[in-house]
Amino acid sequence: MSRVCYACSLLIVAVIGILPVDGESPKLLEYLPAPVDNPLRGLVPYEGERRADFPHSLEFNYLPYSALVKGYDEYDWRPLERMLDDIAGRGHQAVLRVYLEYPKKKGAIPEFLLRDGLKVHKTAEGETPDYEDKTLRRSLKSFITAFGKKYDGDPRLGFITAGLLGAWGEWHTYPRSELFASKTVQLEVMAAYEAAFVKTPVLLRYPAGEKDRQKAKNGDRKFGYHDDSFAWATLHTGKKGDEWFYMTTLKAAGPDAEAKWKTYPIGGEIRPEAWGMVFDAKPEKKQIQNFRECVEATHVTWLMDSGMFAKNQTADRVAWAKEQVRRMGYEFYAPEVAIGVVKEGKLGVQLKIENRGVAPFYYDWIPEYGLLIEGKPVKTIIGSGKLTGLLPGDKPRVWEDTFDVTGVKADRYTLAVRVPNPLKTGKPLRFANRAQDAAAIGWLSLGSVEIP
Repeated sequence: MSRVCYACSLLIVAVIGILPVDGESPKLLEYLPAPVDNPLRGLVPYEGERRADFPHSLEFNYLPYSALVKGYDEYDWRPLERMLDDIAGRGHQAVLRVYLEYPKKKGAIPEFLLRDGLKVHKTAEGETPDYEDKTLRRSLKSFITAFGKKYDGDPRLGFITAGLLGAWGEWHTYPRSELFASKTVQLEVMAAYEAAFVKTPVLLRYPAGEKDRQKAKNGDRKFGYHDDSFAWATLHTGKKGDEWFYMTTLKAAGPDAEAKWKTYPIGGEIRPEAWGMVFDAKPEKKQIQNFRECVEATHVTWLMDSGMFAKNQTADRVAWAKEQVRRMGYEFYAPEVAIGVVKEGKLGVQLKIENRGVAPFYYDWIPEYGLLIEGKPVKTIIGSGKLTGLLPGDKPRVWEDTFDVTGVKADRYTLAVRVPNPLKTGKPLRFANRAQDAAAIGWLSLGSVEIP
């Protein structure tokens, strides 16, 4: 088939839906909202056993630079290993940040840097290192390189926030802005991260364009963003003094930054002043912005939060929070399937997939099909379909496969599909279908198959 004819055939499938497989008519599949705790999305508590408080699949924690970096090329990964194993032990993946300064805390700067003359500015907020110091810059670049070599693609890690610079690793030293890293240092850190992390997404705190006075341009670089004043300083207001709000800075950073969510994830933290009450019908603080509007404007996938993980939340607040959190990130729905008749040991399948969320899925997880009897897979087959790049509002994507079922015992089977989590203890990605988990946990039942 020529490229032109092949492209035409794909267009026809996209317009009219699934084509019949061996004369079989497509079967419609019923929608049901996907679970709140689907992997790599939703609200994120601090590390710890919080499963009973609110559904989630991610946990967050910080580590001080000094806990990992013992010399210019000497690292102790044990604290990070303990954290990742602890979080993975609950079936969750980690959101991680490493910091050099944390307000009201000391000891984040390694001793060897202080011995070698690194200047530290003592402020009312804490300790800020001289980010222009050559030895510190060498150390940062070496650390990022080693960090990526060891952990890029580690299934225990969901997302990394770049950290390292500024208070809490949030890339600012407010109110002492003159102490923040220069654009030269920021560019060095970004370049090191881009080279070190290809699989695991890294997120920056602030969008920045050419005209930003303090932040280096980053809209065209391979990073997502994290809005750490979510639903408080997210939506553009146009008011004087609100120029730092997320959507305002995003627009100022240019078209590349505004389109960032299509290829790199957006995360953040619900502003502490809005914790919990952001999910009330009428929040008592007027500064709180509409959560759903913020989600839709930013295309956010995950948010750190301590509000809904606090005790004694009202039933109404919890119910509304679940409804709103479901809107975050991706939601994949399979509306139609066509299953062929087995002929000469071959089984044809066409499955339509659409994204009803606000963001794509950023990991290339591989789907697989299963022939199930009494909830147990007798045979599993790797599918060729992809989830990555399927945006909300896109025309449904059609997964089309022909499987070899030669040697499978004659019987009637349930054909099902799943998207396994590479983290063995992790939650499987579940579809927004009523038949999800109907025959077996983690599997979406598609229909019956007769093996002659």
